[in-house]
Amino acid sequence: MRIGITYDLKSDYLKEGFSTEQVAEFDCEETIDAIENAIRNEGHTPDKIGNVKALVKRLAAGDRWDLVFNIAEGIDGMGREAEVPALLEAYHIPSTFSGADLMALTLNKAMTDAVVRSYGVPACEFFLVKEAADIDDMPLSYPVFAKPVAEGTSKGISAKSCVHNKAELKDVCTDLLERFHEPVLVETYLSGREFTVGLIGSGKNARVIGVAEIVLGEKAEQEAYTYENKQKYEDRVRYVLVDEPKVAETALKAWEALDCLDAGRIDVRLDAQGTPRFIEVNPLAGLNPTYSDLPILCKMAGMDYQTLIGEILKSAIHRVKNS
Repeated sequence: MRIGITYDLKSDYLKEGFSTEQVAEFDCEETIDAIENAIRNEGHTPDKIGNVKALVKRLAAGDRWDLVFNIAEGIDGMGREAEVPALLEAYHIPSTFSGADLMALTLNKAMTDAVVRSYGVPACEFFLVKEAADIDDMPLSYPVFAKPVAEGTSKGISAKSCVHNKAELKDVCTDLLERFHEPVLVETYLSGREFTVGLIGSGKNARVIGVAEIVLGEKAEQEAYTYENKQKYEDRVRYVLVDEPKVAETALKAWEALDCLDAGRIDVRLDAQGTPRFIEVNPLAGLNPTYSDLPILCKMAGMDYQTLIGEILKSAIHRVKNS
């Protein structure tokens, strides 16, 4: 098969003047090269396309692919992760991972929480702050946890995100509203252990690859898996493969409820009573072979990088053949 690869390259946007934080979710050349090599090793012909603008140019020039391996995050707007899947759907070109409908939903953490809760998946109580005045109506008991509603890679999450009173909440929400120009998700703070769960497959064929506990070291900000902790993970964070059936069950139930496709991660944290609660889903998980959570988790569970990419392709191709 001729398989295109869509992605957002950090270096491209840095040249345009974007900040390091703005491009935190984007990929480096090493990641794209690793995916390209893995696709070739599976017997296919890879074709590096680039971001959504590059895809538009290629489509306009008449280029087509049997499948597109899509990891493009998009640069702006609440529907940015849906842009490439929607464009491909318009041209009847299948792609890996979830489609435009799910990508638009899951970038919005509040909407995602509401959906998974409707399917009986335990999740946090939450409140959405769209402007500073909304804080006066916040009904949750402190402590609470505040973060941007539509960011990844822990952007906007810091040691200040765990909030203990109204004054702190006002300071944090005001800062986040100004920096990210999107609502702030305020959730009941979960004080228990935190996990990330790797999943492969779609629908009833989905399975849990492994559950990794995120263990914060002495140098880490202790309140959460913050942006700084992620950026300095080698000195601050350990990933420990654990046997936690209830955590795995919660993640798989959420994955199936959302109808996520091919591969990704779901983050789960225990509440004060030890109940696993859904935090968020990453249907477009990072795929750097060295530092991304999903490949790290898979490697700990006995699945090497080539096998991971092969499983993603196998899942996508199976969907295409049976659609």
